Amino acid sequence: MLALYRKYRPKSLAAVVGQPQVTDPLSAALKSGKLSHSYLFTGPRGCGKTSVARILAHKLNGFPYELEDSYLDIIEIDAASNTGVDNIRDLREKALIAPAKGKYKVYIIDEVHMLSKSAFNALLKTLEEPPAHVVFILATTDLEKVPVTITSRSQVFRFRLADPKTMFTHLRKIADLEKISIDDAALSVIARRGGGSFRDSLSLLDQISTLADGTAPLSEATVASALGLPLDSSIKTLLDAYVSADRETITKTLKDLLNEGLKPESLAEAALKSIIENPIPSLLPLLETLPAVSASASSPFPEAKLLLAFLSFSSSTTMKKSPSGQNIDSLSSNSLSSATKENSRNFREVHGRLRVSVEPEGRLADRAGVRLNDEKTPTEFSLAEKENRAGSLDSFLSTIQLANPAISNQLKKCKLRLNGTTLDIYPTQNITKTILSRKNNSDFLAEHLPDGFSLLIHDLADLTALNSDPKISKISDIMGNVEEVNENGGIPF
Repeated sequence: MLALYRKYRPKSLAAVVGQPQVTDPLSAALKSGKLSHSYLFTGPRGCGKTSVARILAHKLNGFPYELEDSYLDIIEIDAASNTGVDNIRDLREKALIAPAKGKYKVYIIDEVHMLSKSAFNALLKTLEEPPAHVVFILATTDLEKVPVTITSRSQVFRFRLADPKTMFTHLRKIADLEKISIDDAALSVIARRGGGSFRDSLSLLDQISTLADGTAPLSEATVASALGLPLDSSIKTLLDAYVSADRETITKTLKDLLNEGLKPESLAEAALKSIIENPIPSLLPLLETLPAVSASASSPFPEAKLLLAFLSFSSSTTMKKSPSGQNIDSLSSNSLSSATKENSRNFREVHGRLRVSVEPEGRLADRAGVRLNDEKTPTEFSLAEKENRAGSLDSFLSTIQLANPAISNQLKKCKLRLNGTTLDIYPTQNITKTILSRKNNSDFLAEHLPDGFSLLIHDLADLTALNSDPKISKISDIMGNVEEVNENGGIPF
């Protein structure tokens, strides 16, 4: 019995799903007779490159296409196992021989990027002066590894992964043809899990179909459990709790999911996919912390990393326009837990390293450094206003991380202090001060500041004065260099 991905492999360009940017031009070329001697198909695995290559090879020669057929004039080569120059030289010699039956001798070279440099050079000679009866169809999942000398002599067609809606429709059609009883929510889980790959998605449907007992449609819960995936509702609960800084809900939800046997890596992957599909600004810090959740000898305790990622709260965000018209994140204060609120009055942690001290009462006297924008007059602020200002700077640092990681890395070598509406930056190294003070870099930082804020880059001497400040010393004694993620002590679970 054929696997579903083979049984439903397309046999004509019209039957190819989700690749009109490839099939339409190829159909037009076949109809007009304007053919190339070399085609290069590139795209992720399982999206139809080999299937289209076989269809095209048969069309060029007018051969009927069946999955198990074999023609002397259609030669398939796996470049992963035929990487050497001798393999390509042998190909060149045989390519000179006229086709046995068809009009063209078609060479399909899969994973062409695996060829050695000398093999590519040998192939290039044939592509430069190909025999009139030879057509090459090259396929690769890694176009960057294919020399430009090859791509420039080929017509390049880019395949893409199917969007969830297209994949769902395709899976529903096949499920109905195969009489697999499965509800729409369960089918959506398979479509997402397949990641846009037709082969992977159909393989999953094939696997899940064995669970059907004929009494009731396969449910979302059944499919998610079989694939070792969390329910969408559970991931939504986690992300909502992260936005609202609900420690209790996060801890309970993670405990329940892990007790069900779900792996931390699967939970992290599901959360990342959800964030990428709907990138709410307040969730963006998780894009940095969740990828670190893995289980290996070099990276133990994935459960702890998962918990830490979700308990490293970031306030909820809305989009605000800067004076230059750019969008920046402006955070609201209603999502901080009571414990986080109390600590945020003095220290804010951004991406695990950057700490912002909030000091609304006054400033250090006689400061030197680079001052940007007009310094605001110190005023008294309410607790909510203090949190909003600190939150805005959290968002500013997140924006810098996404827009310019190099500048963000330099900021991680600084102590940051929010003084009224001024962000004081205290470099810990001379080279950091030099880099940040360069006009293009300081202008970049100023440009991304929230409206109404100013920036001051200090000299190293000011860092000594800051460290000797009794208030800051007291805060450092309390907070230390670690982040407390469990107020009650002990193991969270």
